[in-house]
Amino acid sequence: MRVPPTNLSRNARLSVAPMMDWTDRHCRYLHRQLSRHVLLYTEMVTAAALVRGGALHLLDHDHAEHPVALQLGGSDPVELAQAARLGAAAGYDEINLNCGCPSDRVQSGTFGAVLMRDPATVAACVAEMRAAIDVPVTVKCRIGVDDQDPEEVLPEFLSRIVAAGCERVTIHARKAWLKGLSPKENRDIPPLDYDLVQRMKELFPNLHISVNGGVTSLDQAEQLLDSGLDGVMVGRSAYHQPTDILAQADRRIFGSGVDGSAEMAVTAMMPYIEAHLTAGGRLHQITRHMLGLFAGRPGARGWRRVLSEGATRDGAGPELVDAALAHVTALAPDAKAV
Repeated sequence: MRVPPTNLSRNARLSVAPMMDWTDRHCRYLHRQLSRHVLLYTEMVTAAALVRGGALHLLDHDHAEHPVALQLGGSDPVELAQAARLGAAAGYDEINLNCGCPSDRVQSGTFGAVLMRDPATVAACVAEMRAAIDVPVTVKCRIGVDDQDPEEVLPEFLSRIVAAGCERVTIHARKAWLKGLSPKENRDIPPLDYDLVQRMKELFPNLHISVNGGVTSLDQAEQLLDSGLDGVMVGRSAYHQPTDILAQADRRIFGSGVDGSAEMAVTAMMPYIEAHLTAGGRLHQITRHMLGLFAGRPGARGWRRVLSEGATRDGAGPELVDAALAHVTALAPDAKAV
């Protein structure tokens, strides 16, 4: 039987954001090889897919991924509670409600960032989920949408979800423009407002608040934590440069453990890759998440090229990963792939 984390709020000092098409189970397994303590999140899974569609395979994950949270999308309190039960039964350590995604598909389902306009519904969802499960229910949101004034909207939103029983929230420190900007543009164009998020911590001292958006280094994450915030969530940088963000996180953010390395992560992935191939999987399903492991290092281009060109071919196996790794180790004679 799995023993749940004893202090998930501590793990949330640094987390990897839920990212569609990226943070699948293979990505999360890789990230866990670089950090034992960082809190990992699934891609967003819609409550309807689980409850009405019966897509329980979307809950599959490896024991090694823990601590790991399931992010749900939806706006129906009863359906979300049912989905939360399924997630908790599958062993997830936390259930998170998405109130930040600005995509058209999500808007059409009346969830994601559009829920910033309806804090009463979000509060009802949180309350139903809290009543249904024993694991924490958290929320990921924006500071506002469209022409809303974040100074007015965000405190009201937070007060509603806190009253409903939410004890931890992650705030993407940008507005979402539901019309006129693509989801990609919404990750970059609206200006960041870290100061507003810090003011929310002053207004809600008992609420665990993590900030998301624009964090590109572990140094920056440490600075935000030193400013008084409880946690930092890193997105694209953790995916594209996972070693830079995660390999030193246990020591620097959590004060526990030793630094990891890209070479160690590759070695740790080999049994996992072999098991996946034996079960009928394809190599590229895993290695596509490994392309950034050596970002910025000599040989990184060769590593990426070998994996990108070869991993989709029939019969590609662990020997291709070894061949890719040789491009790095050949240029770093003192490095050991251990």
